[in-house]
Amino acid sequence: MAAAFVGGAALGAAFGEGFTVLHVTVKDVVCKARMFKPTLKHLESTLDRLAPTVNEITQPSEQLDLPEVETKSLIEHMEVGEKLVLKCLKIRWWNCWFKLYYSPKLKELVEEIVRFCQLHMQVHSTRNGLRTLVNVNVNLQKVDSVVDRQRVLCTVRDPPDFTVGLDMPMKELKTLLLKEEVQLLLLTAPGGCGKTTLVQMLCQDDQIRGMFGDNILFVNVSKTPNVKVIVQNLLNYKDMQPTFQIQCDEDAIDQLSQLLNHLSPNPILLILDDVWLGSESLPEKFKFDLPNYKILVTSRTAFPRLEFTYHLKPLDDVDAMTLFHRSASLHDENSYIPAEEDAKKIVRGCGGFPLVIKVIGGSLRRQHEVVWHSRLMKWSDGQFYFSSDTELLAHLQKSLGFSDDKVIIKECFMDLGSFPEDQRIPAAALIDMWAEVYKLDEDGIQAIANLQELNIRNLASLVMARKDASEVKSYYNEDFVTQHDILRELAIHQSSQESIGQRSRLIINISGNNLPKWWTEQKQQLINARLLSISTDELFSSRWCNIQGSKVEVLVLNFHTKNYTLPEFVEKMDKLKVLIINNYGFFHSKISNFQMLGYLPNLKRIRLEKVSISSLCETLVPLKSLKKISLFMCNIGKAFENYTIQVSDAFPNLTEIDIDYCNDLEELPAGLCDIVHLKKISITNCHKLFALPEEIRKLVNLEVLRLKSCTDLSELPDSIKSLHKLSILDISDCLSIMKLPKHIGELCNLKELNMKGCLRLRTQFPESIMDLGQLKLVVCDEERARLWEPIKEFLTELKVEVAEKDINLNWLPK
Repeated sequence: MAAAFVGGAALGAAFGEGFTVLHVTVKDVVCKARMFKPTLKHLESTLDRLAPTVNEITQPSEQLDLPEVETKSLIEHMEVGEKLVLKCLKIRWWNCWFKLYYSPKLKELVEEIVRFCQLHMQVHSTRNGLRTLVNVNVNLQKVDSVVDRQRVLCTVRDPPDFTVGLDMPMKELKTLLLKEEVQLLLLTAPGGCGKTTLVQMLCQDDQIRGMFGDNILFVNVSKTPNVKVIVQNLLNYKDMQPTFQIQCDEDAIDQLSQLLNHLSPNPILLILDDVWLGSESLPEKFKFDLPNYKILVTSRTAFPRLEFTYHLKPLDDVDAMTLFHRSASLHDENSYIPAEEDAKKIVRGCGGFPLVIKVIGGSLRRQHEVVWHSRLMKWSDGQFYFSSDTELLAHLQKSLGFSDDKVIIKECFMDLGSFPEDQRIPAAALIDMWAEVYKLDEDGIQAIANLQELNIRNLASLVMARKDASEVKSYYNEDFVTQHDILRELAIHQSSQESIGQRSRLIINISGNNLPKWWTEQKQQLINARLLSISTDELFSSRWCNIQGSKVEVLVLNFHTKNYTLPEFVEKMDKLKVLIINNYGFFHSKISNFQMLGYLPNLKRIRLEKVSISSLCETLVPLKSLKKISLFMCNIGKAFENYTIQVSDAFPNLTEIDIDYCNDLEELPAGLCDIVHLKKISITNCHKLFALPEEIRKLVNLEVLRLKSCTDLSELPDSIKSLHKLSILDISDCLSIMKLPKHIGELCNLKELNMKGCLRLRTQFPESIMDLGQLKLVVCDEERARLWEPIKEFLTELKVEVAEKDINLNWLPK
C-alpha cells in the first residue's frame, strides 16, 4: 500500500490504492478460505458496492479536502485488514479462536470505511441521493359488501377462479406462518389488494390442509366486531353448545378457550379477516397457550404491536396488465382494443392495486373507442377516474371514516393534495401549515403524530430519518411524506364536494396556460377557501386571472419555471398566514412581485424551495408579522448584503430562520445578527459554510443554534459566549471543527449539545466547559464520549449518549 502523503490529491490516491488492494485481496481469498467464506462474502459484497463511491471521492478532479488524520488512520487499518484477510488462508478448521477474535475486526473495518465514505459523499450529494424511497401504501375500501349472513360463516370460501400475482406471496406467507415461533401473524395491505383472496389460496394449499384439516376457522371481523357473536358462530360451526349463557366478552373468551381446548392437540388455524384500526387488541384476546395453535390476521393497518407481519405488495406491471386485459375483456372480439401504450398508461395509473384495476377495467369493458379516448384525455389533464366512477369513489370514501376526535386527521389527509403528484412533501412544510391553520404546536410534535396516524392507516407514507436524542422532538427537516397518485386524487376529490366558491380547500392544477374555465369566466372570482394551492408546469407564462381570496390563510404555489411572477391577487389576501413556494424545476427560479407581500398584515411563515434569494432582496419590503422563514435548496449568494433596507427592518419580528441545503452559503450574513428577536437558527447541510460572524453575539434571545452537517465549518466564534439564553447547540457532523470555543462555559443556559460525527474534535475541551452547570445531555460518538468522562464527575446531572453508528448502504447509488 502507498505510504506517502503529499497534499490532498496524494492522500486521496493513497486511500484509493489502499481500498483497491484490500478489495482485490478479498476477492482472491473468498473462494479459498472455506472457514471464513460467509464473513468474507459479506465483506466482498460491501466493498463491491462501495467501489464506485471510493473512486468518485478519490478522483483528482473532485479535489476533496480529506481530513489527514482520519484518512491516514483508515489507510493503516486497511493495511491491517489486508493482512488479516491473507491470514484466513492459513487458519485450519480446528482453530476457532482466530475466527472468533478477528471476524469482528473485519466487520469494524468495513463499518469504518462505510462511515468515512458516507460522510464525505454528503458534501457532494443532495437529499434525494441520500435517502431511499419506500413503497407508498394505499388504503382502499373493499368493493364486496358482505351481508350479515355471510359474515357469520366460519368456512373459508374458495378463491376466485382467476387470480394473478399471488403465487409467490402465498408461498412466503405459508413459510412465515409455519415457523415454530410464530403464533400470531399479521397480513397487511391496503383494502382491495387481495388479502382475503391470498388467505383463501393459502387455505387451499395441500400442506396447510394436511396440517390443519377441519380446524381452519374463518371469521370476518369487519369494522364493528362483536366478540360474543364471533364466538357463538365458531361454536355453531363446530357443533358445540356453550356450557353457560354468553352475556359478556369475558364469557365469550372463556367459551372460546373451551372450544380450542376441545379441538387441541390437533393443529388449529384461526383466521381473523378484516380487522380495523381500533380493534388491534382483539387478536391478542384470542391468544391461548396451546400447542400448534396459530392466528392469522388480515388488516389494512400495519399494527405496530403485532410482532410478525407480512406486507402484501401491489401487482407488478406484468401481472397488472394481465388483470387489466381480463377485467376489460380485451380478449373479447367485440371489445375495442386500445393501443398497447394507452393500456399501459391506464394500468400504471392504477398503482398495481387489483381493486382499482378491476373496477376501471370493468368500466371500460366493451366501451366504444370514443369512451376510451375520453378517459385518456382526462388522464393527460391530470384527472383520475374518480370524477365519473361513482362505484369506485363510494368504496374509496369509506376508507376515510374517522371518529369525531380524529376529524383533523382527515383534514390533514386532504391537505396533502396541495402538493404535486410524485413529489416528496416536506414534513417541515406541513408543520408550518398546520401550526397556523389548526393551531398545532410549533415544534411539530402534533403534526408528526398526525402524519404517523395517516401512515398507519396506509393513507400516506411517512419517511423519517433516524434521530438522536436531541433531535427527536425538534428536528424534522429530513422527514417527508409520499403519497400515491390515487390517494392524492382521492384527497382532491374529497376537497371538491362543494362548488368552487364554497370550498374550504381549493386545489388548482394548470397545464400550460389553460386556466380552468370557471376561473376565466368571471373577472372577479370570489372564493371562501382557507387553503389555496396552485400548481403550474414549465409551459406556464404567469398570466393570471383575478381571484378574491380574502379568507385564504395558506397559499401553496408549485411551479417548474426559471422565472415566476407572484399573482397580483395575493396582495389582497389580508388573512394569509403561510406562504409556501415550491420550485420543482431544474434551475433556481427568480421570483417577481415579491414586494406585494408587504401588504399582508398577518403573514407569519414563508417557505421557499429552489429560489434565487438575490432576486427577492432587490425589492425587499418590511414583513412586520413574519415569524419564520425557511430556505430549502435556495441560491443565497450575496443576497443579504445587497438589500435595499436593513434586514432587521425588513423582518422586525422574525424569531426563526431555517436554511437547509443552500450549497452556496459560505458565511452567515452579519446583517441577520441584527434581528435581535431571533430564537432559532437552523443552518443544516450547507457544506460551503465556513464561518459564523462575530456579530452573532447580538442574538441575545437565541435559544437554538443548529449547524448540522456544515462540513466546512472550522470553528465557532468566541463571541458565541454571549448567547446566554442558548439551550440547544447542534454541531453534529461538522467534520472540520477541531475545538470548542474557549469560553463556551459562559453559555449558562445550555442544556443539550450534539457533537456526533465531529471527527476532528480530538483535543481536550477548554476548562470553562466545567461551568456548563445546566448541561443535561451530550450526544457524541465513542471517541468524544471518552473526553467527557472526567467532566461528568463535576457535572453530575450530565448524560452522555453515544450515538448509534448509522452504518448502512442506503445512500449508495442503486
